[in-house]
Amino acid sequence: MKTNRIVKLFGIQHPIVQAGMVWTSGWKLASAVSNAGGLGLIGAGSMYPEVLREHILKCQNATDKPFGVNVPMLYPDLDKIMQIIVDEGVKIVFTSAGNPKTWTPFLKKQGIIVVHVVSSVKFALKAQEAGVDAVVAEGFEAGGHNGREETTTFALIPMVKEKIHIPLIAAGGIATGRGMLAAMVLGADGVQIGSRFVASEEASSHQHFKQKVVEAQDGDTVLTLKEITPVRLLKNPFYEKVQTAYQNGASAEELRALLGRGRAKKGIFEGDWEEGELEIGQIAGLIHNILPAAEIVNEIVIDFEKAKREVALF
Repeated sequence: MKTNRIVKLFGIQHPIVQAGMVWTSGWKLASAVSNAGGLGLIGAGSMYPEVLREHILKCQNATDKPFGVNVPMLYPDLDKIMQIIVDEGVKIVFTSAGNPKTWTPFLKKQGIIVVHVVSSVKFALKAQEAGVDAVVAEGFEAGGHNGREETTTFALIPMVKEKIHIPLIAAGGIATGRGMLAAMVLGADGVQIGSRFVASEEASSHQHFKQKVVEAQDGDTVLTLKEITPVRLLKNPFYEKVQTAYQNGASAEELRALLGRGRAKKGIFEGDWEEGELEIGQIAGLIHNILPAAEIVNEIVIDFEKAKREVALF
């Protein structure tokens, strides 16, 4: 892995990035993944600016390894968030859900490594043009907010690889070393993993939510609410309400009213199975236990090396 472009770019041991998920990726998870040799990310999307500052400081105290912050650009207070990132000396920022041209020049001037999350070749090229250091290409299988194109990771990665020259990180439907190897064979330099780290001891998501992820089977998630912002959810009573609204011909405004505010917090952070928005990827059906983040990283690396040896036998 010493010559791997992602390992070199971030100064880490394994080309494994833990996704910066809302209500899940606090300093405990980020520092645990970084200490295990991956790149941990603090998810700023569910944090007020001063809460983010607190998580950055605690993460700096918990690890001397590289870590970063994920910033979804659809949330408010971006000026304050970006200034805190600079003030507290964060070296790596992942941006998503917005135009990379907006903040990349500012961050790069501060010497910060910038990575942008995309769901298509078109947006990968725009991110490269904006000057980012790498892109995360996220397929349709991913949990949480997703692309509208519904391009799967298996199709997306080689198409993006064909068009860009900067490092490429694959995301969506990856939870094992075998999945990591498959993504890298398709052209990725590394992987970003979200759902598997939801079911970790250090994740700040509610235990009820973690247990629902472990219990999930194939077919238990769905991409919905595309008229607002596409999101992949576990099927639960709130999802059934959304389906009923669709059947009744609900408009985008009516769907927005049904969603309301704080729905993801209610489901992910507070563990409300009935009324919460439970964001998780299709790969949940392959997640069977809740483990310390370091064990998850170690399992992925061992599985990756084992899969490489098995493939070499063909």
